[in-house]
Amino acid sequence: MATPGELAALLNITQELDGLKTSVAATNASVDAFFLCTMAIVIYFMQCGFAFLEAGAVRSKHTTNILIKNILDSFIGCIAYYIFGWALAFGEPGNAFCGNSFWAMAQLSDSKLPLWFFQFVFAATSATIVSGALAERCDFIAYVVYSFLLTGFVYPIVSHWAWNPIGWLAVGLTAQNGTLVSHYKDFAGSGVVHITGGTAALVAAALLGPRINRFDPETGESRAIPGHSVPLVSLGGFVLFFGFLAFNGGSQLHIQQANDGAVVANAMVNTVLSGSTGAFTTLLLTRILRPHWSLLRTINGGLAGMVAICAGCNVLYTWGACVMGFFAAGSYMAWSKLVLAMRIDDPVEAIAVHYGGGIWGVIGVAFLRRDRGILFYWNAQSGLDLAMQLVGVLSITAWSGVASLIIFGALRLLKVLRVPPELEIKGMDYPKHGEMAYPLSAYGHGWKEDNAIPEIGFSEIVRPELVISRSHCSSKPAWQPDTVNGKTIDPSSHIGQNGYANQGADLI
Repeated sequence: MATPGELAALLNITQELDGLKTSVAATNASVDAFFLCTMAIVIYFMQCGFAFLEAGAVRSKHTTNILIKNILDSFIGCIAYYIFGWALAFGEPGNAFCGNSFWAMAQLSDSKLPLWFFQFVFAATSATIVSGALAERCDFIAYVVYSFLLTGFVYPIVSHWAWNPIGWLAVGLTAQNGTLVSHYKDFAGSGVVHITGGTAALVAAALLGPRINRFDPETGESRAIPGHSVPLVSLGGFVLFFGFLAFNGGSQLHIQQANDGAVVANAMVNTVLSGSTGAFTTLLLTRILRPHWSLLRTINGGLAGMVAICAGCNVLYTWGACVMGFFAAGSYMAWSKLVLAMRIDDPVEAIAVHYGGGIWGVIGVAFLRRDRGILFYWNAQSGLDLAMQLVGVLSITAWSGVASLIIFGALRLLKVLRVPPELEIKGMDYPKHGEMAYPLSAYGHGWKEDNAIPEIGFSEIVRPELVISRSHCSSKPAWQPDTVNGKTIDPSSHIGQNGYANQGADLI
């Protein structure tokens, strides 16, 4: 029989073990919180990638306008997600359609804040997809309205369906008297984020209409309106490639449990492989169809590959990730042609990248999933999984499409969706924001250079039309200028084309 001293020692050891367990649990929680916050910070940086890519893809006269929209995506989205986005997505107890508590984060535990931050940056990403498709012609007020509603209402409902345990897509389908169960599989958001954003972009761009002179009025043939900076597009693409590693790897949501590290690594490696295969496949396909090695299409092909792998990046073999990227490139190029065939103008090909890549990603995981994919197990379970994935694609498309139709249709009826033709032709930077991205008055240094282009004088700064006619323009457009309201326009010109004579007035 134990002595009182031995019992006291045993009690002391038990108390120390309990304290150690509490300390380990607290440390694990902190490690998970740090992991989520770190991944969310990297994903938040993707907003910079979108900003650079879209800024380079538009003409110089619209650069400030597209940049402020990208910056406000995160700020407006944060307010919307704070007020009711999180509540609709993860409010408890909720129902199969949406959540119903934690409005404006009321009574939300501090332990939930890392997850809130992580889910917010996903919501902001979905809304950012739309801004590029509407570039150069969407009114600023319309942008504020749709950005708020997409981040705070449209996207949270979809994320509740798929990522809340009680959401109807997460609950899934049953068959054969309940012996077969299939849950919608979308680990990092091929459908939740990218199909939602891509659908909204498709509906919005269709209602908004193409840019002036984007399509020939007689033949309907598309005309190229190149952006002003390929380097900016390339930089934005690299930032997005970097961000996708955290986007997909961070979707594990924790890092301290057994095998978490392997899952995160698998997701990141598959993301790189799918993006690389998508980029290289697009490069080759474009070279076969056209006489050039296209940088811009290669970037979009890589992005489409990373979009597609989101759904199953944690459950595919590495070779399966390559297959995913290969078909993502084909889906991207097919949707790119289809969008043009419908005479929808998408300056950054957001629809083809995100909707095209997202659809294939959600469907492809049913074939390539290594534990139960159709390529490995041709049975009722894999067939039910495919049906569940198709239900996810159709339901997300329908919800996002109808909601976007209401939002953008209302903005169009109120005549606040599109800017007047004059602003589109001359540029929105000066009249809308009073800040030119490339003011002529900021160029030059006053020193004579040997073999240099003749210097720009003060009169030319005040009269920018003279600059257009000089050798600063790299080439003359191959097509003849068109007219709008009786005025001759040249939408392909970039340097100095803003149409506002007082842009250099600050020098007077």
